[in-house]
Amino acid sequence: MFSVSRLLTFACLSISLAESAFIPALQGTPATSSDPPDLNGTTTDTSDIVSTAQQVDQKSGASSDAPPDQPATNTIITAIDGDLVNQTIPTTTSSRRGLYEISRRNDNYEQVFGGTGTGPSDRDASIEGTAYLTYTVVSNATYDVDDCLDYCDSVEGCVFANLYYEFENPLLDLVFSQGSNLKCAVYADVHSAIEKTNFGGQQLYPAPAPLNYIQQSSGWALKSLPEPAAPQGYDKVFGPTGGANNAPGYMGFAFLDQYDVAACAALCDTRGADPVGGACQYFNIWRAVVNGIPTTYTCSMYYLVADESTAVNYGQGDLVVTQSRGYSRQNAIVDGGFEGYTCDSGATACSTSSYANWVGTSPLNGNFDASIFDDAKFAHTGHSVALLGSATNVDTLSGTLAPAAPITTEAGVSYTLQFFYSTSFTDEEADEAGASLEIIWNGNPVDTITPGYQSQWVGYQTTLVAQGNDILQFVGSPAPAFAWIDDVSLLPLST
Repeated sequence: MFSVSRLLTFACLSISLAESAFIPALQGTPATSSDPPDLNGTTTDTSDIVSTAQQVDQKSGASSDAPPDQPATNTIITAIDGDLVNQTIPTTTSSRRGLYEISRRNDNYEQVFGGTGTGPSDRDASIEGTAYLTYTVVSNATYDVDDCLDYCDSVEGCVFANLYYEFENPLLDLVFSQGSNLKCAVYADVHSAIEKTNFGGQQLYPAPAPLNYIQQSSGWALKSLPEPAAPQGYDKVFGPTGGANNAPGYMGFAFLDQYDVAACAALCDTRGADPVGGACQYFNIWRAVVNGIPTTYTCSMYYLVADESTAVNYGQGDLVVTQSRGYSRQNAIVDGGFEGYTCDSGATACSTSSYANWVGTSPLNGNFDASIFDDAKFAHTGHSVALLGSATNVDTLSGTLAPAAPITTEAGVSYTLQFFYSTSFTDEEADEAGASLEIIWNGNPVDTITPGYQSQWVGYQTTLVAQGNDILQFVGSPAPAFAWIDDVSLLPLST
């Protein structure tokens, strides 16, 4: 470890080489053009979320002309950052894997509401609600609740079934092979009798035949909702609670038509990097209930990891937050912010070529060509940062920085490599003109960044495929074309 006093011996040599040269090891003052990033500058835009929830309409059910036994619908994005859309989830695998999973039996269900009867003048309505999946028809020889609940068991994500008769529908009566008019519509959310709004009223047979109508509409729900599986590459942080995060590092939100944590993870994975904070590293998913009716499912994304302490948004007006959960993205890099390196007691700044988590190496006859500093004024965040280029400015050789141990990864999985770099800590722009930074993955060059002089910290991302126990290296340009690196992360993709 180099303290200020130990580095004074380098001063005369350094000054003799270049009297005006910037010498990082002497803890000089960074260029004034480099402003510290404000990572707390953005917080959750609750008003925009609530306003959009008043506009979106995600209610649906089994339509009169749809054939039964269709595949359950995949999750759809219905809004992004306040704009209403109709988009699929950006994922290459089934987005349904983030829905509820449970071992099913019919005694796991309870009746939520009953029907109004089957007399000649009895009329009822079926559910039009959020998170509709699909429907089947069951034998109408009896009012077969058990067969309907068995069907719900067979549909991934199903937690609620609406069983009802639909009359005066020629497709049910004459076309569909099942030959039954007893519909069983299934949902990935629980609904109540106030959502029975589909009364029929359509002219499906040629006039003057009667309009179609509904009878004996009952609802059945799981007695308790199961816990969704955490998406690949994520850890659950908290939940379920009745409060959504109001936290810094906010990147934006999306509405989903189902409570699907895997879909939210896919959105976090593919969210464009924030210029200050970088990639999405945390999401908060929650269910919005408006006037007692499930309305939408919010996926809020953050570049800073939040926790339950900021889950203090319980709703606004008629909107109530329910089923709020937070998930953080796993980072395969140990101590990517170099915060594990600290000065000895009493020292205000120090540097080293290696410590427990990172190793800097110099070529033959090189001196301090890759190093780690505990000096907050040089860091992107926190108090420590890495430097490529001779910290003592006594040679023009390229150093290499690498994690101290192979990175624990899952072979075949794609990862996003992210870090921040800066070349602006010298007042001499000409010194940084040749600044470069090469990324090497398992011995193979991935990319070479040639930023020249950069007045601010810049984020970088690329996608890498792991082979397991991977080796990551950063090779810098010679001093005085210094390159500072901070906040390195290797984030698995959930898709």
